[in-house]
Amino acid sequence: MVDISFKAIAITNEIDLNKIALQCGIPKKFTWEEPLRLKGTILQSILGKKVDDSKSVLVFSFGSVVFINHSNEEEIKIFLNYLRTFEPDMDLRNIFRYTDDYSLHISETTESLELTDEYVIVPEYESFYPELISTVLAKSVALEKTEEQLGVIHDRLETMIDRLERGKLRIGNKELARTTAKILRHDYNTLAYIMILDKPDITWTSSNASEFYDKMMDFFELSDRHKILKSKTEILYNIIDGFSTISHSIRGLFVEWIVVILIVIEIVITILEIAGWIPGT
Repeated sequence: MVDISFKAIAITNEIDLNKIALQCGIPKKFTWEEPLRLKGTILQSILGKKVDDSKSVLVFSFGSVVFINHSNEEEIKIFLNYLRTFEPDMDLRNIFRYTDDYSLHISETTESLELTDEYVIVPEYESFYPELISTVLAKSVALEKTEEQLGVIHDRLETMIDRLERGKLRIGNKELARTTAKILRHDYNTLAYIMILDKPDITWTSSNASEFYDKMMDFFELSDRHKILKSKTEILYNIIDGFSTISHSIRGLFVEWIVVILIVIEIVITILEIAGWIPGT
């Protein structure tokens, strides 16, 4: 049995692959759909040490990195510090917060694909396995990161709802704008940028690759998690819309009262002028 290990980490929201490729001397324009694969002499120069040919790193534009056959955490930290030179906003204080470990086992005694939470067993090796497994893991940890961010937004909205229940109806425009921006950012990062439903190019040319990728997607429930996030996001938009309506109604009512008060003041002044209490103009 031959083992290939994978360690996926969601480290940021976006990585510019073309900047890294240019620095590494890779003459290729990368699109959002494909990862940047680093191995051999390029990986050695980044880590500053000799690297086994079985090791490689896949960097995804949506902020995930997958280390193949890397068991040394120090190597992982060195590589992520290298990435930080391109993405200064990366937070490396807790790099293993959103991570997943997985393995590919090739066994001739296995007749069919066997998927578990920790590994997949296949009867023979196919060249597309590492990339497809890495892609699913990268999307899974990126979703995990976004799911937690959604929880933070939900907690924020719950605080605002508690204020409404206590009769504190005033909600500032800046507060609404900041919360709406967080929801929009979550929506963009999850539903647009991670591209959960997009399939790697190899799956369009190989039926075996497509079947394997679909099974991995189903096992990690990426489509279901995508739908849940989509529905939760819609609920958040509806809540924000409700807050906005209440806020605008309160402001409209305030303006109406100001107008009424001004009219009353004008009437009082007029009456006082007629009564001679104040000189007329």
